[in-house]
Amino acid sequence: MDESVRKEITRRLEAAEEEHGVKILFCCESGSRAWGFASPDSDYDVRFIYVRPEDWYLSFDVESRRDVIEYPIVDEIDCSGWDLRKALYLFTRTNGALLEWLKSPIRYIERGDLATRLQQLAPQAINDVALCYHYSHMARNNAREHLDKSQVKLKKYFYVLRPLLAIRYIQAGMGVPPVEFEKLVEAVAPREIRDDIASLLEQKRRTPEFGEGDRIESIDRFVAGEFEGHEEKFKGQGRPDMLAGKVVRDQLNTIFRDSVRSGW
Repeated sequence: MDESVRKEITRRLEAAEEEHGVKILFCCESGSRAWGFASPDSDYDVRFIYVRPEDWYLSFDVESRRDVIEYPIVDEIDCSGWDLRKALYLFTRTNGALLEWLKSPIRYIERGDLATRLQQLAPQAINDVALCYHYSHMARNNAREHLDKSQVKLKKYFYVLRPLLAIRYIQAGMGVPPVEFEKLVEAVAPREIRDDIASLLEQKRRTPEFGEGDRIESIDRFVAGEFEGHEEKFKGQGRPDMLAGKVVRDQLNTIFRDSVRSGW
């Protein structure tokens, strides 16, 4: 990463803390740069979890208070975050985006051990079916909208391949999938499509964000076969709520209290 971009991201995060009176506990890159298939002009998707002073959480109207920080996108840096309380609740709901943040290989801020503790708790708290549903929905939406033309946006192939490989990873009993696309390919991609994926990946990395290319028959067959294999399996699944589980609930309460107190 260009050092000037990293410095600008750090400046914006510090400004957000000052503006909103919060402490950022964890901040990472999410999206194509973390996944490992960024184009030369890809945006920076900066995501963070923040904590407020203890009295904010002791307010009688805390349920109605805003629990996100978002900034309008004016350049290549897209910056937003969730309050700790919101993040922990979404963790109980097997939120796929949050789980990817926690495993991101690109981190800008890591104060304390929040990410480590949540990753350690994940095997007890995460529902595999709900996570497969998340990735299936992502893959089907992108395929339906972008892969039915003779020329396709290169990045959309990855937006379909990555969640389909993530489902394979989960169904193989390997836990929460890695964020890095190439690790998924190495772990679960069929041998017969790996060369085409490697060529596509090389092309994507040197092509502008909205670059297009010809459809790839072997990958199209793989995508169609995965969708056929899933059939109705991941449709209509509700999100589980692990707040009913005492062990998970107690551990998350401990993480919450420790994070609020240590954050200040």
